[in-house]
Amino acid sequence: MHEFASRIQEETPVPLHSIHVVGSVLTPDFQPGRSDVNSVIVLERIELAFLDFLVRLGTSYREKNIAAPLLMTPHYITRSLDVFPVEFFNFREIHRTLAGEDLLARLTIDERKLRLQCEREVKSMLVGLRQGYLRALGDRERMVLLLADSVKSLLPLLRALCHLRGRPPSLAGSDLIRSLQQPELPETGSFEAVFALARKQEDLPEKEALTSLFDRYYHAMESLAEYIDALAN
Repeated sequence: MHEFASRIQEETPVPLHSIHVVGSVLTPDFQPGRSDVNSVIVLERIELAFLDFLVRLGTSYREKNIAAPLLMTPHYITRSLDVFPVEFFNFREIHRTLAGEDLLARLTIDERKLRLQCEREVKSMLVGLRQGYLRALGDRERMVLLLADSVKSLLPLLRALCHLRGRPPSLAGSDLIRSLQQPELPETGSFEAVFALARKQEDLPEKEALTSLFDRYYHAMESLAEYIDALAN
């Protein structure tokens, strides 16, 4: 990633504000060769010339699992904190600035909007789980991918939830999941089981065991949605 960032600094066709590495590469959950390396590039203005520049670089770095960067401007970030509080909260908590000003460290997140997005995302995930289960048609590989994608999407929400409960959010997914163990959420073991499954997707459980895990995970997600909803009171 440092080589990628250096080339951007040296060859950028438009004014560059900063480059930040974000996400799992900075956590214990990173899996070399499997996990993508994600980044945020902040520009003074976004122009097609910079997108074309990244397209040319992409052919060289795609095989190194460097994902297409998120492109933003300082104005876009300032005016979008209320729309994407979970995403910007996670950028603030998990980032490393490789070049320019570290504006991510100074982000101020509205906790009411943070809680609201957590609730909305979990309830949307419940819809996605139902629809995904129907589309899988009992295929074990598709069900494993469904569960794996779900729990990966859940981790940023759990990190935000830790913050809302006044606890320092962990970088490790397993620690985030264990932080849910409390009387209000009696069944969180399914989250740990699905997270472990997502880490080793090549080991497919038998259909009966997979269906049972889906059922437990789905109902645990329902309880989580109710718990987040109650935080509004």
